[in-house]
Amino acid sequence: MAATRTQGPPRTRSGRADALFRRYRETRRLTEQFCEPLCAEDCVVQSMPDVSPTRWHLAHTTWFFERFVLSAFQPGYVTYDAAYEHLFNSYYNTVGTPFPRPQRGLLSRPTVAEVFEYRRAVDGRMERLFHQAANRRENRLLDVVEIGVHHEQQHQELMLTDIKHIFSCNPLLPAYHGTEPVAPAKAVPLIWHAVPEGVYEIGHRGRGFAYDNEGPRHRVFLEPFRIANRLVTNGEFRQFVEDDGYGRPELWLSLGWNRVQELDISAPFYWVRRGSRWHEYTLHGLEPLCDARPVCHVNYFEADAYARWAGHRLPTEFEWEIVAGEQPIAGNFVEQARLHPVAAESATGSGIMQLYGDTWEWTSSSYAPYPRYRPPAGAIGEYNGKFMCNQYVLRGGSCATSQTHVRPTYRNFFPPEAQWQFTGIRLAN
Repeated sequence: MAATRTQGPPRTRSGRADALFRRYRETRRLTEQFCEPLCAEDCVVQSMPDVSPTRWHLAHTTWFFERFVLSAFQPGYVTYDAAYEHLFNSYYNTVGTPFPRPQRGLLSRPTVAEVFEYRRAVDGRMERLFHQAANRRENRLLDVVEIGVHHEQQHQELMLTDIKHIFSCNPLLPAYHGTEPVAPAKAVPLIWHAVPEGVYEIGHRGRGFAYDNEGPRHRVFLEPFRIANRLVTNGEFRQFVEDDGYGRPELWLSLGWNRVQELDISAPFYWVRRGSRWHEYTLHGLEPLCDARPVCHVNYFEADAYARWAGHRLPTEFEWEIVAGEQPIAGNFVEQARLHPVAAESATGSGIMQLYGDTWEWTSSSYAPYPRYRPPAGAIGEYNGKFMCNQYVLRGGSCATSQTHVRPTYRNFFPPEAQWQFTGIRLAN
């Protein structure tokens, strides 16, 4: 994914390099920490085409640094293993032919141990490159490394959501790791926050890191609207389920209704009925459904149908951004190691809660380019622009997202049927 960057406060290039290399090492270390609860057998399974084996994530993020940093900035660089250019390329068609995504689970070699050796080798070469980089090339080098760090943070989140799906397919329903969230007795009351009509500026301001799809900054006119102070809870969504929400075609978009019928869907992903009670599979194992926690793993069709049933709608990404832009980036992120959405707590200040962390929030906005957007040239430019079709925008990050990875302008995107990510609902009207 290409990035835009305008320098903020004055900073020496060597100072930026030192800070970025520290972040590089911390990010690479965290990726491997996520693997500590796993065994080799866990790391090679692919449970559906959208899921990648953990071993593949470990290798692909390493290939990214080797292909786009070492090969580009190290004179005479010799590739670690030429076969990896095919095996661990995700979708960069301008640099080679990627191995088919649905078949990543068929790769028994290289082994997990060999992939870790690959990571160590590339990390050593990256450290030497940091020390040897010529000043006249340093800024461009650091820009690409910064993209690579954020790219790896995206794959850290995918690793967690993918291993959750893999474990959920096992009849043993094994637990992964983490501190179980505390379950409160009841949810915080839902309150509406009013925003007046007006012309608002949307998109990245040009200071610090951002992906290219977050700009150019531009103006939009918004009618007056109201947005909910918190995410929709399990208890509220359970009422939708019990009111035959999955059996009422008038609530559903046509494609969503067809999917519900074809797959016989009657509840959110990972909800399990045991006797008279609902349970939810989490990274801590199977747990009784907590009504106060945010509903998650719902797709766009489910979010839209629930909003119609509740008499409201989903916010646009622009409405979400102007509200979130006034809030601190704080919440339930992966750093808290809860690995599951937690219930909203009593609010302070403006009263808006859970805008960051917990769950990615579906918006009603199709993923499309901003006015005057142009995808960057080269392979890095493949990250965003070519996916601006048949996707919807999500905002805010989740409990599996790093806090250092999100911004008010961050535009995540998934197809409307996607459920395996931590995706939730905030209402507007």
